[in-house]
Amino acid sequence: MTRLPLSPALPGRPLSGRILRAGALLAPLALLGGCGGGTPLTFDLAALPGQARAGGAARSIVVSEPVGLQPMEADRIIVREPGGSLSFLGGGQWADRLPRLIQTRVIQSLENTGRLRSVSRPSDKVPSDYQLVSEIREFDVNSGTGEAVVDLSAKLIGEGTGRVVNARVFTARVPVKKVDPQSAAAGLDAALGQVLADLVRWVNTAR
Repeated sequence: MTRLPLSPALPGRPLSGRILRAGALLAPLALLGGCGGGTPLTFDLAALPGQARAGGAARSIVVSEPVGLQPMEADRIIVREPGGSLSFLGGGQWADRLPRLIQTRVIQSLENTGRLRSVSRPSDKVPSDYQLVSEIREFDVNSGTGEAVVDLSAKLIGEGTGRVVNARVFTARVPVKKVDPQSAAAGLDAALGQVLADLVRWVNTAR
């Protein structure tokens, strides 16, 4: 594992292979190219599958990219060691910067429910009723407890008023067998799946 201070995130590279939903198996996508030495495996995170229902809400939401501490801004898998120190887990990385990857999966999960008029990014310049802002408070494997931990705080803000309509913290913990790239990625994907399920339910019902 690579100790902090943190180095810049590796640039994106072409991916190959396919991904299976974590819980049974998360298949790594091997990086193409490069010679000599071990190239890190690249892992994706999954959105919730479509569960469209009739009677969708007549409102639209803009999903901002989550913010977080500097370690969470990169594309590296993080290990939280006993005592609270953070390390980068060698041999694995995410398919994109973690905040952008989470933003994409939140948008896709909300879209897949069919409950909202539109779901977009701020850069899309689509008129909306609410903005969903969030903070990645924790997204790591705790080596002391043997758990993958996802902790995300979220706020729904009225676009016209700037008023916080609702706020909530979403947390999930999933046991991991060992601290290696495959186990860590699978555990974090499963924990994010639980958080996404609660977040989507909350967004669709919050007033």
